Amino acid sequence: MTKADLVAKISEKLGLEKNDVQATVESFMDEVKNSLEGGDNVYLRGFGSFIIKKRAEKTGRNISKNTTIKIPAHNIPAFKPAKVFIEGVKTKVDIK
Repeated sequence: MTKADLVAKISEKLGLEKNDVQATVESFMDEVKNSLEGGDNVYLRGFGSFIIKKRAEKTGRNISKNTTIKIPAHNIPAFKPAKVFIEGVKTKVDIK
């Protein structure tokens, strides 16, 4: 499902204009992004959490030059689904 599909589905379900729904979805994504960039996690009860994960410093390889490089410690955004969300997917989605 793409963002356009999501906007269309919400618009149809709630009977709202697609432009209004698009603005709402983009505003939501901007707020999540801004919160994570500001160092704050976002918790949505029953859905999941957008969190900041810390990656330790490690050694990597540049295979084209055959040298080792140092990858500094850094933060990455991550999503951790809620238990209710996980259970719903486990029970309702067939294994392919």
